[in-house]
Amino acid sequence: MTLAGQGAPILQSRLPFTPWDDPALSRMPGMTPVEGPWIVVDDAYAPQMRERTRLLATARDQVIGGEAGTDDLQIELLDHVLTNLPAGFRRYHDTVICPDGRSVTTKQAPFAALAGMVQEDFLILERRNAEHVLIAGLLCFPASWTLTEKIGRPLTRIHAPVPNYNTDIGRRVQRLFDRVPQGRAIWRANALGYADADLHQPRMEAAPKREVPARYLRCERHTVLRLPHSDAIAFAVHTYVVTPQSLTARQYASCPVVFADQGAAKCLDSFSP
Repeated sequence: MTLAGQGAPILQSRLPFTPWDDPALSRMPGMTPVEGPWIVVDDAYAPQMRERTRLLATARDQVIGGEAGTDDLQIELLDHVLTNLPAGFRRYHDTVICPDGRSVTTKQAPFAALAGMVQEDFLILERRNAEHVLIAGLLCFPASWTLTEKIGRPLTRIHAPVPNYNTDIGRRVQRLFDRVPQGRAIWRANALGYADADLHQPRMEAAPKREVPARYLRCERHTVLRLPHSDAIAFAVHTYVVTPQSLTARQYASCPVVFADQGAAKCLDSFSP
């Protein structure tokens, strides 16, 4: 466990999509329009929110970061999320009543308010010269990277440690970011094998990768949208962690992650980024 305190595994009961078996999503950087709400509430909402609250209290500097001068963009993101909250949330002036009954004030730092309301992590990127650059973020549940190491870096540099993220993919990802339509979110997902179910999995680029048996499948739903006023890009990450037993027979048979009970190890970069 990376930061003591998560306790029992926080798991979803099922994986509601199969990105590796969907032609629209399986080829990097394959994305498809979001149908329905782009903020997702699932059966792990309450325990994930407790973990986010704990991380905000014990590791705030690790999970929230941003360049100077990004406050207005963070406020714009919060306002956009507030206008797109799905069923289960109720808003009364400066207070949001969450699906688990908690009250969250919106009169606090924008990323702190978001961390207390929704399961998604958020990254804000801005076009500078030839590429989009990560300029601010809320990252409670990193999958083997750190916000502090990536802030201020362009997309190609951010993905430098990712296997198979070559120049051609970098160009295609940049074109995709340039063409994100106003008012229409798009999404994709990855699939990663992990030895444990910890949601907070930071790792510096220089840290060695460990070959360990994969006992859990971690999938991130990546939603990309253009903020309505600034033209900046918001990148939302909703994290799912499930056991192999929670997959359908078809999902299990086609999954690119080789699990421990299959007699091999294949972790961290099975279907990524």
